[in-house]
Amino acid sequence: MKAAPLEFEKPIVELEKQLEEVLRQSEAQEIDLDPEVRRMRTKIEETRLEIYENLTAWQRVQIARHTARPFMLDYLALCFTEFVELKGDRLFGDDPAMPGGLATLRGVRCVVVGHQKGRNTKENLHRNFGSAHPEGYRKALRLMRLAEKFGLPVVSLVDTPGAFPGVGAEERHIAEAIAVNLREMMTLRTTIVAAVIGEGGSGGALGVAVADRVLMMENAYYSVISPEGCAAILWKHRSHAPDAAEALNLTAGQLRKLDLIEEVVPEPTGGAHHDQQAAAETLADALARNLGEVSRIPTDQLLEARYAKFRRMGQFEEKT
Repeated sequence: MKAAPLEFEKPIVELEKQLEEVLRQSEAQEIDLDPEVRRMRTKIEETRLEIYENLTAWQRVQIARHTARPFMLDYLALCFTEFVELKGDRLFGDDPAMPGGLATLRGVRCVVVGHQKGRNTKENLHRNFGSAHPEGYRKALRLMRLAEKFGLPVVSLVDTPGAFPGVGAEERHIAEAIAVNLREMMTLRTTIVAAVIGEGGSGGALGVAVADRVLMMENAYYSVISPEGCAAILWKHRSHAPDAAEALNLTAGQLRKLDLIEEVVPEPTGGAHHDQQAAAETLADALARNLGEVSRIPTDQLLEARYAKFRRMGQFEEKT
């Protein structure tokens, strides 16, 4: 689908419209405007580089939320083959916000789980805007235990603003479902690789992201709270979301520097939604490479490293 421009991309759009007008005039009036066309194309490329090489944290959040961005099922179709969806948590029901099943990645059979959003109102209502219910997390854990039983690696694709906070979810113990996932994934005796492909919101994301390797798409974000939620608490108004985004250190580059993730997966210029196929190829390469690397580590050693990695998070030293 054609990507609608974000606010900070409008200078590029205006220049592209001007270029189209020059090309139209050149063709209609049979005038040689090649020098002007070359000048404008150079200007467009310079503007594009200037904007995309200096993105703020808030601008990356906007890209992560773009509705044309590839979602989990898009990546399943582009990166994986032989996908067989498995439904239901065997306790309450199925959660369309958390699809999962068996798939093949570059010749390796694996279990894939993750969050799925919608691109229009109907899809979003069906997928609950990517916010999973307790049964979604319990289904994900059921599939991960299936992977453990048959010696299959687990791939988790994270893209959620957060777990669903509604009354029904609370009645069915959403916090307990996520907590159990955190505990069980820490001791799951198989390889786990997670990738944050869009939004990585709080416990809703972490509930399927306790992994041996955590990757992030270049324009994804991963945070304990949304910028708007943080702004509402600290500044008492959501208009301070850009300030909150900067303070939260939620971008892939910042999190890599803090050693909270293992790898930043590059995206096409402007974001994955500008070239879904190229973004999918890059993600598939990164997932396959990381799966191959961690699969060679003995299981007991892998579990010790996984536990130690998450225990290190949040430690800091004060300097006087």
